[in-house]
Amino acid sequence: MRLIGFNFQKVSIERFGDQTDNLKTNTKVDISSVDTLKSDIIKTREDLIKVDFVYSVFYEPEFAKIELKGNVIIAVEPRLARDILKDWKDSQAQIEEFRMFMFNIILRKSNIKSLELEDEMGLPPHIPLPSVNKENLTEKK
Repeated sequence: MRLIGFNFQKVSIERFGDQTDNLKTNTKVDISSVDTLKSDIIKTREDLIKVDFVYSVFYEPEFAKIELKGNVIIAVEPRLARDILKDWKDSQAQIEEFRMFMFNIILRKSNIKSLELEDEMGLPPHIPLPSVNKENLTEKK
């Protein structure tokens, strides 16, 4: 599997309040569709699959919400592509390798975009960021 393209089609952030005490964040990724993609522009021996997704971050209790909708285009060996599409059409299930690959791509790109939006809106980051403290700076002998 190879990543061919990643696009956001909707970027939405709303802040409902100013109270930042006791905030909890929940992140959710939904894959809404998996389809074959035919392209005259992208030439490959592999089959192209387009995956539509929705990535959401909820700040609770009802403080803010981020929603990113987009799609991922991947190149997949034809036999694996048939299996992926068949499983999706039959039960919206996903082959484990495909599922991990997709979720890692979506999380990596969407987390970066969410952090950027959170910074612009003055929201606390939804994931812990590295920081330096006195113990990190003190040399140990």
